[in-house]
Amino acid sequence: MSGLPPQVGLPGPGEAARGASPAAAAPLVRLARPQDAEVVRAVIVEAFLARPPLDPPSTAPEETVETVRDAITSCAGVVAELDGAVAGVLLLAHEADVLTLRRVATRPAYRRRGVATAMAAFAERHAMALRARVVACSARTELPETVAFWWHRGYVAVGHRGHLVDLAKPAPALVRLPSAEDTRALGLRLAGLLRAGDLVVLTGDLGAGKTTLTQGIGAGLGVRGEVTSPTFVIARVHPGPGPDLVHVDAYRLGGALEIDDLDLDASIEESVTVVEWGAGKVERLSTDRLEVQLTQLNDGSTRTALLCAVGRRWLERADELAAMAEGAGPDAS
Repeated sequence: MSGLPPQVGLPGPGEAARGASPAAAAPLVRLARPQDAEVVRAVIVEAFLARPPLDPPSTAPEETVETVRDAITSCAGVVAELDGAVAGVLLLAHEADVLTLRRVATRPAYRRRGVATAMAAFAERHAMALRARVVACSARTELPETVAFWWHRGYVAVGHRGHLVDLAKPAPALVRLPSAEDTRALGLRLAGLLRAGDLVVLTGDLGAGKTTLTQGIGAGLGVRGEVTSPTFVIARVHPGPGPDLVHVDAYRLGGALEIDDLDLDASIEESVTVVEWGAGKVERLSTDRLEVQLTQLNDGSTRTALLCAVGRRWLERADELAAMAEGAGPDAS
């Protein structure tokens, strides 16, 4: 089968990249429209034909404009643009509580510029609008770099079909928190899901509610001692009737080496570990974690908590995690 149909008019690699600033540019991601079907199909064909030869070959180049348009109208598709050109696309299929990412394609000229990451993140957030509880995809076992990409995004293998490995992760959940009491109450609810060995990573600006959320978790776990921000002691252990709560403030820590000095890995299997300001510093402690991004809205009192779970432990709790959300989530369009 030939590559790009000439009538599509996609810019070539040199034309698209000329004058571009790869370090500064970020993909602009949106939902695909039915009228995008021709260009979406063209990108799929170009990207998949550029892959190493596979046996059996991928069926992606067999997509037609009609099958792509049907996929977009029956569920959705995603388009990423860079330098004024379409750089990547993917198709979505929604069945029951599962949103499946299909035909994930980045044009060769735009690889390693964050296109696939931006599209995957957009699709995962769109799962909230569709009330999906799980996000899934498949990858060829002969393409370890592709499998590793999904693994780093928190997907875990849930099955094999010949040359394909099926992967899945819980869909994100967004919770609206009108007051500090609601933030504390969310912590109480999360405590009901937490088990020994769980790692919770909290991010958000000063005053976003990270310590308040941790106070709710501590109350739900029934731990002893007042839960306060451990900024100056870095880490504090609160014993409990079940797992202890290890509360860490990583704000003043420079990175993974300073985290190592706390010896958190020595207690993580027996405790619930909550790390404020932990993004980019503590992920290596566990392949399973709950990332909570707290955002303070413009009214000054209302917050949102975006719950993003990583790993098999949380995939098994996907239904409970989805139940935390109020409403359908943000409009990803």
